[in-house]
Amino acid sequence: MKEIQEYFSDFSTGQVQQLAALKDLYGQWNEKINVISRKDMDNFYLHHVLHSLSIAAKFDFKPDLQVMDLGAGGGFPGLPLAIFFPEAHFHLVDSINKKLTVVKEIAAAIGLVNLTVQHTRAEEIKNRQFDVVVSRAVAPLKELWRWSKPLIKKNKLAAGTDNPNGLICLKGGDLSTEIFESGCKPFVWEIEKIFDIEYFKDKYILYQPIK
Repeated sequence: MKEIQEYFSDFSTGQVQQLAALKDLYGQWNEKINVISRKDMDNFYLHHVLHSLSIAAKFDFKPDLQVMDLGAGGGFPGLPLAIFFPEAHFHLVDSINKKLTVVKEIAAAIGLVNLTVQHTRAEEIKNRQFDVVVSRAVAPLKELWRWSKPLIKKNKLAAGTDNPNGLICLKGGDLSTEIFESGCKPFVWEIEKIFDIEYFKDKYILYQPIK
């Protein structure tokens, strides 16, 4: 938790309690279902929670904003973001149901009411759209954008990072070829410049607005 509180100081008491409960809850579930690698559990708040919250350090999710987490896996980045933005709505989607079961149970355990889950693939979602799609290390940008674009409604009042409207994804490594092949022109931020921690070297936030 100290890594979180070093960079974010305006949590309510309830949010601090929710965040503090996560490691034990994930640890308990990890004994039954392998959601997070064993070595990553030793750095749970740094590798998973703070990494997810890098999006919150850069973007403001307004009340009632509709956010989909594409390929949510064990709940990152969607679950920590749902704690951070309790008035926005988060819909976590993944093709592996057992991981979503963990997310649903942990959300219930900490009283997180602004999060729902759906066992499906993004390309199978019909008749529903979101303001923002978030994702972490799921697929190349080209594929993420192809899956996300039909699910993003255009918000005429969108204003950059204060009111995002598009795809926000967390990625690592040399992204030049991946970005070129995607045909996108995303905004790119180095997470190491947001959090001065060696772990975040060569890790990035990409934001592709909907046009």
